[in-house]
Amino acid sequence: VQLQASGGGLVQPGGSLRLSCAASGFTSDYYNIGWFRQAPGKARERVSCISSDDGSTYYADSVKGRFTISSDNAKNTVYLHMNSLKPEDTAVYYCAATYVAYGSSWSCPRAPYQYDYWGQGTLVTVSS
Repeated sequence: VQLQASGGGLVQPGGSLRLSCAASGFTSDYYNIGWFRQAPGKARERVSCISSDDGSTYYADSVKGRFTISSDNAKNTVYLHMNSLKPEDTAVYYCAATYVAYGSSWSCPRAPYQYDYWGQGTLVTVSS
């Protein structure tokens, strides 16, 4: 599995960005793709994730109502639409993937170690 994240940049507070995660190499149709972020001096934290099976989604409380995760299966790409950005959203953003068992109840794995595949990070800086 290969993941490639892109779309980061410098944006003013209140602005928007769209991150992309291009994915390839899956050998099963059942997996989660998650977005994590890591600010300087802080632990990597889960932001959002989406199920490949039924499109179920999860959002951290800190981004709920501002960020939207979506997938374009034809392009094998997952997007993170980020609106109303705040300075505290500044971080390196990573996409990650993990397979899930068919028929299992869905949840968004919380910890980075629960994901087997990672893309390179893309830096988001929110500053005036």
